Amino acid sequence: METYYNPEDLDKFSTMGEEAPELWDLYMAYYGKVFAEGALTAREKAIVALAVAAAVQCPYCIDSYTQSCLEKGVTEEQMTEAIHVANAIRGGAALVHGVQMKNVVKQLEM
Repeated sequence: METYYNPEDLDKFSTMGEEAPELWDLYMAYYGKVFAEGALTAREKAIVALAVAAAVQCPYCIDSYTQSCLEKGVTEEQMTEAIHVANAIRGGAALVHGVQMKNVVKQLEM
């Protein structure tokens, strides 16, 4: 299937450090700390990451965190529910921004 995003590009992610290795190393250290066990389990963090990936529409992250969730025992039903949570928040955020439109309409009617 042709797609704008090339699935093989996910494997090239680390090349983003080639011209800025210090920044890459700092990012990877931070990333590693973020996904380490803490107040949230690695499993819970994978579910959050998948939901955020869907909300920001990153196909590479969706692929990666779907695999991560499966490896951590997350079911398809749980992943689907997490995606619905992300959708509800994203949809609500779009709707609440409609208040700005209403404010402009009211201003222009004056």
